[in-house]
Amino acid sequence: MTQEWNSFLAAEGLAADGSRFGGSTEELIAARDGAVMAPLTDLGLIRASGADSAVFLHNLLTNDISGIGPDGARVAGFCTAKGRLLALLLIWREGDDFLLMLPRDILPVILKKLSMYVLRSKVKLSDASEEKVLIGLSGAVSPTPTFARELDKLERFGVTSIDGTQAIRLDETRWLLVLDPATATSNWQQLATSARSVGLGAWHWLEIAAGQPRVVTATQEAFVPQMLNMELPAVAGVSFTKGCYPGQEIVARTHYLGKVKRRTFRARLTTAAVPGTQVYAPETGEQHCGAIVSLAPSPAGGFE
Repeated sequence: MTQEWNSFLAAEGLAADGSRFGGSTEELIAARDGAVMAPLTDLGLIRASGADSAVFLHNLLTNDISGIGPDGARVAGFCTAKGRLLALLLIWREGDDFLLMLPRDILPVILKKLSMYVLRSKVKLSDASEEKVLIGLSGAVSPTPTFARELDKLERFGVTSIDGTQAIRLDETRWLLVLDPATATSNWQQLATSARSVGLGAWHWLEIAAGQPRVVTATQEAFVPQMLNMELPAVAGVSFTKGCYPGQEIVARTHYLGKVKRRTFRARLTTAAVPGTQVYAPETGEQHCGAIVSLAPSPAGGFE
């Protein structure tokens, strides 16, 4: 269902890898200083439906899923038994179903792993990536007065429906729009009256600036939640009162009894690298002292 949408974006000038529409430097500066919109073509959706879907997800993920109402969303992690993150998910409701947003490169693996836990539960899991179009907004975007008011009223992780489009507030300046593919083009054109089109490079930089990490193929099982600051307000992805889930003992022990030896920090590089690349320091010699979580070009030059 998103084929026409992808064709439209290509006609608009989006690069084949989704990284930019035109000059990446200009897009980064626009993302830093103004209002921008980005097609989030590197993200997909898993749909969880069925009478047991809330309990099923609650028992597997790091956050309180049963407590998500129709007007709220939450970040949650899916861990191994050793507390290592396999995925970071943004989760919200669509009617009686749940939608789980995550990078497309890990979606098939995560869908398969989650399906292994279904057993006799009344839960159906499916790839819903082609059912929706995802657009990221940042800055003072106001295509219509009504639309702007609805976005501004949302609290962080609040969810509302505007003319059939779900809007989720990610932080002070960013929103996620979840659209029917049939309306995506017209909505994009309306947004273009007050926001500049940017690619994934600019959007990933905005995520880094907001302190919101990703887990991709190269970084699966590389971090426990605290290494990605998941229990801190910038991510708010861990509940320590919700009960058991895979890896919960490790995560809880680290919180109550241990010491987090590694945290996620924002830094600038002069040359490009990829997530998962090990980081070294003069003080540690040949022993690496960390790894890159996410990386994007910076409006100040170089990479962050």
